[in-house]
Amino acid sequence: MANLKQLFEHAEKILSVAKEKSHDELMFTYKGVLYPSILCSEEMFQALDAFEFRPDDLLMVSYPKCGTNWTQHILYDMVYTISNQEPPGEIPMLEFGTPQKLERLSNLPSPRVLITHLHRDYLPEQVFTKKLKTLVVFRNPKDNAVSLFHFHLGNPLLPKYNSWDEFFTVFMSGEVNFGSYFDHAIAWNKHIEDENVLIIMFEDMKKDLIAAISQIADFFSIHLTKEQIELIATNGSFKTMKEKSTETHGPMGKFIFRKGEVGDWKNYFSEAQSLEMDAKFEACLAGTKIGEKMKYNVYCKA
Repeated sequence: MANLKQLFEHAEKILSVAKEKSHDELMFTYKGVLYPSILCSEEMFQALDAFEFRPDDLLMVSYPKCGTNWTQHILYDMVYTISNQEPPGEIPMLEFGTPQKLERLSNLPSPRVLITHLHRDYLPEQVFTKKLKTLVVFRNPKDNAVSLFHFHLGNPLLPKYNSWDEFFTVFMSGEVNFGSYFDHAIAWNKHIEDENVLIIMFEDMKKDLIAAISQIADFFSIHLTKEQIELIATNGSFKTMKEKSTETHGPMGKFIFRKGEVGDWKNYFSEAQSLEMDAKFEACLAGTKIGEKMKYNVYCKA
């Protein structure tokens, strides 16, 4: 727990630093993609290319606000809580922090839970040469956009936007941290049938969390009893996670967990915005296998 306390103290410091930054200073561009400047750096990306992955690492990839913290919590329960181990007091997000954090991750015992928001094309080459099993989490684009908008509103580490309308325009252009949602989805669609890739939808997790946990455990070859799966599902409910957010995420918890709902986009999208997103989906993902998994007509049509 000492490591966790240090982590929270560090979070307080970076929040203080962020408050002094302008909108533009909170972002930087690396290889043509925007990233949060307080959390990421060119030095870290270069160090990450040399990071030594292991074949038994549990890698989870998600576009921001697609269920990252929720899925991380579930993976941590699978690996640590069920076996009565203390989880490491390190942020598992690979691109966040300094190269010294990667050195500490290198000293962790296997299996390690590692997480990233990076576009598939910018993942370190070892992810592919070592054939890491990779869990990819997506959420329908309309709810994702609304969740990301609120995340920007509440998170001092991210630039602010004057209105939902302003943010929607930026989101649709892909000029947001970690790049275009649609670019991420298109890249993973090309590898949706790879045997070491499992793509799971936020909406499917909401609909049947027990089934999703069983699927994830089977994919990573983690053997769980029915009772253990049910316990992980109970601990992984949004209500439980939000209630414990300060304990688990320190000062960041209050803006990481908001609603966790499906369909909240209907409270924000104008008819014109909805049609614009429909057209973007049609152009980029309609008829693709990942598009089918998203059930766009179910979750993104009023």
